[in-house]
Amino acid sequence: MHTYLVGGAVRDQLLGLPICDRDWLVTGVTAEQLIARGYRQVGQDFPVFLHPQNAEEYALPRGDGGDKSEQAQVCDDLVQRDLTINAIALSEDGRYIDPLNGRQDLQARLLRHTPTFRHDPIRVLRLARFAARLEPLGFQLADETRQLVRQMAADGELDQLVPERVWSEIVRALQAPDPAIFFETLRDLGALQPILPELDRLFGVLQPARHHPEIDTGVHCLMVLRQACALSPEPETRLAALLHDLGKGTTPKAEWPSHHGHEQRGAKLVDRLCERLRIPNRARDLCRLVAEYHTHCHRAFELKPATLLRTLQKLDALRRHERLDQFLLACEADARGRLGFEQQAYPQADYFKAVQQAAAAVDTATLAGRADNQQMIPEIIFQARSRAIAEAKKRWQRAENHAER
Repeated sequence: MHTYLVGGAVRDQLLGLPICDRDWLVTGVTAEQLIARGYRQVGQDFPVFLHPQNAEEYALPRGDGGDKSEQAQVCDDLVQRDLTINAIALSEDGRYIDPLNGRQDLQARLLRHTPTFRHDPIRVLRLARFAARLEPLGFQLADETRQLVRQMAADGELDQLVPERVWSEIVRALQAPDPAIFFETLRDLGALQPILPELDRLFGVLQPARHHPEIDTGVHCLMVLRQACALSPEPETRLAALLHDLGKGTTPKAEWPSHHGHEQRGAKLVDRLCERLRIPNRARDLCRLVAEYHTHCHRAFELKPATLLRTLQKLDALRRHERLDQFLLACEADARGRLGFEQQAYPQADYFKAVQQAAAAVDTATLAGRADNQQMIPEIIFQARSRAIAEAKKRWQRAENHAER
């Protein structure tokens, strides 16, 4: 049994980056022998074996095998990978096996496809993800790779991707330092439209320059995503920020730059997108709420106590504080994701938290116990919480007036 370090670990080692995960290629052994040694098999289409002690992944060479030499088997496997920079193996004695000149592309800072790239279209998303991750190091797409992906998109090869695999790549991209590059790359390659048409449609949609100096809605959404990344590491919050204005893509052009009612339309589009990509309910719910109620948050100081309370109820904020925190961060990112507004304060977030605390402090159990008519309990509690919010609003206004003086 011989082992070869492969894939990202070799790439990152050559780039001088920290190595997080190690994947191994093994020769001279069968699947049955690995299992007999205590390795646990996972996966079906492409079986991987987990090491019995450290759970690192070991795989047998892909390819027809046959009577080929060990090095030929390793080369056959490497050629099956996505990018040349990921198609390098390091042997136990320190030799590099590099059939596609991946080390040369690492030095040239090029992302280049392998001969088998087109066999699995999900690699287009992986390419965009690597572009986002390695762009700070100066990496660019090779011209022939850019042409290939554009042709794949034009030929409809991205139309039937497995939703779960698409979501897996998106959520990994959202965890990167600058996931906006991922979406910018997909759009440049013509791949955003078949994968996220609701987002792609926003580019070129005009907004009022008075509120949005950047004007273009698609540009705005990527600016919001970047602000969300500065505020939160959570992919759910970042996704909600990115998708908050989907409804503007369905505004009739004759009504531009106004987008009346885009919040409700956006919430419906979020539902369709999340259903199509099998996005988990937790993320879907947050994205829908941000789409529908972000303007409520921006206008928080103008809202009546009853409207504030209903908004809190829609957010389930009286029970789930973490949901409110995520919502407010996405709304703050929206407010700052505009040209010239990047450093603007967002007091609406603290105000929303203040009224939430006031509403949550109401002793609902005592109110329910004193009610003569049980059917009136919900209305009694609603009115009590509205009064508490009204008092909180007065305290906030007094504090603001004092600060101004």
